[in-house]
Amino acid sequence: MPVREGDRLVGMITDRDIAVRAVAEGKGPDTPVREVMTEDVKYCFEDEDTEDVARNMADIQVRRLPVLTRDKRLVGIISLGDMAVTEGASQAGEAVAGISQPGGQHSQAGGPRT
Repeated sequence: MPVREGDRLVGMITDRDIAVRAVAEGKGPDTPVREVMTEDVKYCFEDEDTEDVARNMADIQVRRLPVLTRDKRLVGIISLGDMAVTEGASQAGEAVAGISQPGGQHSQAGGPRT
């Protein structure tokens, strides 16, 4: 899930973050999300071509990305399932194939792109 301050994305928190950074370290349910979230967030922009986004998702091996405006305001999340429904299974299938490869490339979504 995205973690935001106002409309700015400041991190993401997953079940894995909770298990590894909270439960495994003995932190209680009152632990602030900021203490266990991932701060290095991968993202895409709302005006990017879905083919490019799907390719990037495969490269960085993720199934979902936060969607930001160009001034970096959070406007949504896109998943491979969203792409399969709206763009057809081909793009999503190619991304899943890339995600499923062990030790895939790790480029960065958002910010400096490759």
